Amino acid sequence: MPNIINAATEKAAGFARQTSRYAGNAFDRVFRAASLVQAGQTPFETLHTDGLVSLRYYPPLQDDFIDLDGITIPVEANRHRTPVVIVPPLAVNMLIYDLFPQRSLVRFLRAKGFEVYLIDWGMPTRAHSHYNLHTYVAELLPASLERVRQHSGEQELSLHGWSMGGMFTLFYSALSKDQHIRNAIILGSPIDSHASGILGLLNQRMADVAGAIYRRTGLQIHDLRPHWFHSPGWANTIGFKLTNPVGSFMGYWELLVRLGDREFVSSHATTSAFLDRMVAYPGGVVQDTVVRIWIDNQLSRGTVQIGDDEAQLANINANLFAVAGSEDTMVTPDAAKSLMDHVSSVDKTFRVAPGGHMGILAGSKAPRESWLEIAEWLAQRSD
Repeated sequence: MPNIINAATEKAAGFARQTSRYAGNAFDRVFRAASLVQAGQTPFETLHTDGLVSLRYYPPLQDDFIDLDGITIPVEANRHRTPVVIVPPLAVNMLIYDLFPQRSLVRFLRAKGFEVYLIDWGMPTRAHSHYNLHTYVAELLPASLERVRQHSGEQELSLHGWSMGGMFTLFYSALSKDQHIRNAIILGSPIDSHASGILGLLNQRMADVAGAIYRRTGLQIHDLRPHWFHSPGWANTIGFKLTNPVGSFMGYWELLVRLGDREFVSSHATTSAFLDRMVAYPGGVVQDTVVRIWIDNQLSRGTVQIGDDEAQLANINANLFAVAGSEDTMVTPDAAKSLMDHVSSVDKTFRVAPGGHMGILAGSKAPRESWLEIAEWLAQRSD
């Protein structure tokens, strides 16, 4: 009889501990999520800010080794001559580049001996609705690159662009004909937006509708005020999640199932800190993107209109490494691979890596599937 009582008591105590753990994790996830977030831990210096756009520099690491999701990476003492400048897309916050201590792109690149800079586009408001592609590609990006050159003492640069950041990199290189862009890494950037799966079909239908409206009324999207196209951060968060609604739902379902796993709860909070805090798109950028990239699909012909100028992808001759995600529903491999046909680069590589639009940059498979290869490729072209 005492054994039965003891077993029942022990079982009740175990249930109480489990309930307490679940309740504590649930409380922290809802009310103290910031305490669980692991992102943004790599130190950086802000070299310049204009109140919106700022330039970050990541100084040398103080560690001898870093852990890269189970891989021990020695921190290289010697630095490569050519700095790496990360050109982010709009709408995202910068946590994506420093998401976890063991899955931080900026930390990894520093460990591999690269001088690392990052352009933070800030948080535009409706007061910035007039900002368009020309503002970023021909004004803000060149100014930041000039400051990188002044700080590093190097003219030649490597640019790393994901999504719209990749398009910014291509547009700048094509428009400016900057011969000192030595290497360009492009991840998940659409070149033929009409070939991007279901979204490509929607873009084609949108082009048909826009054409019909123009023929009947003479009205074009650029005839409207850019203020009307301002896209707030919350709308961008919803839009991004709707590109993979099943995956978004399953993420929260898994959180409920694994609520007793503190490490998983912390990981979920960290990822959500990026996904749930997306930033606004200026209206002028939305106008330009909808017309130039989605409707007119200009890049599929190797050109794009930037303000009053036309940028030719054929002007790009930097060493080029392009990556598309095998599961990317926003920019499929078919939408990305035609970049190889338009640039003048002799040294150019195209890879399809596992993962979706975010996964190819910062997913759990990214370090092994792309980061290591990109770092090796860059190292051979940076001295």
